[in-house]
Amino acid sequence: MAKNKIALVTGGSRGLGRNMAINLAKKGIDVILTYHSNKEEADHVVSTIQAFGQRAAAFQFNAGDIKSFDQFIAQITDHLKEQTGQSNFDFLINNAGTALYAPFMDTTEEQFDAVYNIHYKGVFFLTQKALPFINDGGRIINISSGLARFAFPGSSAYGSMKGAIEVLTRYLAKELGPRGIAANVVAPGAIETDFGGGHVRDNEETNAHIASVTALGRAGVPDDIGGVVAFLCTEDARWINGQRIEVSGGMNL
Repeated sequence: MAKNKIALVTGGSRGLGRNMAINLAKKGIDVILTYHSNKEEADHVVSTIQAFGQRAAAFQFNAGDIKSFDQFIAQITDHLKEQTGQSNFDFLINNAGTALYAPFMDTTEEQFDAVYNIHYKGVFFLTQKALPFINDGGRIINISSGLARFAFPGSSAYGSMKGAIEVLTRYLAKELGPRGIAANVVAPGAIETDFGGGHVRDNEETNAHIASVTALGRAGVPDDIGGVVAFLCTEDARWINGQRIEVSGGMNL
């Protein structure tokens, strides 16, 4: 009997990451997810995944603390070896992130460094450190943003880090091709979650503006995103590589 494929989803305890983790489980994929501080929410996602008949586990992880990555990788590979007899997994979904809303003129070096560490440097080095344990033929999915294509004032640091991730993903696709590992970007538009303090979900004016500039006439919800990420981890998506897939309902077309 073939072993289940395994996905590692960073920031999988809530919002988009939670939706990704659950949709992966629905595809018959086992999931390791990370959380930053809320273990209770993470454990609830684990229970939900187990109810689908898939294996799941949650680990604490700070996506901006690069020095902790070796210990984190050792922790999850030890867990996998204990559970499956092997240290490897198949899919890495770099989803963990925080928002920064600050005008360019007011963005501090501390704010910039925090966003850089989580959204670019952290993704770069977590992927690098995970690579020896990603099975040949695996997938890397990096989460970007519509803000790398269009500009909303106040997102200069965040949007430009996501632009860097999109370029990095093409390099990953090229350099990892010999191992059969595909790398792609999923770029959500504005989504109703608690991300950024629930900015899109709870601010009526923001929500109405997003709906007005979106071809399908509303802001996104987590269910619009998770299934796309899960699809990219299936055999049906095996020939998609080095691509940016924007999932925004047609924002700012």
